[in-house]
Amino acid sequence: MTTSLSEDAVPVVILRQARPEDAGELSVLLSELGYPSAAEAIARRISACADVPGLSIVVALRDERLVGVVAVHCVPTLISDAALGRITALVVSAEVRGRGVGRLLVKEAEAFAHQRGCERMELTSGDHRPGAHAFYERLGYAVEARRFIKHGLGER
Repeated sequence: MTTSLSEDAVPVVILRQARPEDAGELSVLLSELGYPSAAEAIARRISACADVPGLSIVVALRDERLVGVVAVHCVPTLISDAALGRITALVVSAEVRGRGVGRLLVKEAEAFAHQRGCERMELTSGDHRPGAHAFYERLGYAVEARRFIKHGLGER
């Protein structure tokens, strides 16, 4: 994993794979993003994802506290020989936003995807998050498509 000293000399940020025991702190972070989940459910999901090829969940720690997480999936597609990288979750604690943690997590996700043959990365960001949109644009991401969602597939 990666270790980095941020530009404003805050303590070192360490990146590592998520562990089920991170679930309590991840529950708080995911709630900040608007996706509340019980710690038990998050621990179960981390365990279920541990051996899935092409999937990585990386946490950022500062002073031994979890301050960020990114989940990235690499999937083959019908339209290209290259797999597609997709960031499915990215959140940085409000207390350290703007200090390079998000940039470091995205860079780690992109490296993971590149190592698995992905030639492009995509992500989704809600319309109500203009700050996140500006962040992604600064990292070279651009709006190219519209996403459609249908909920309740199991309710037939």
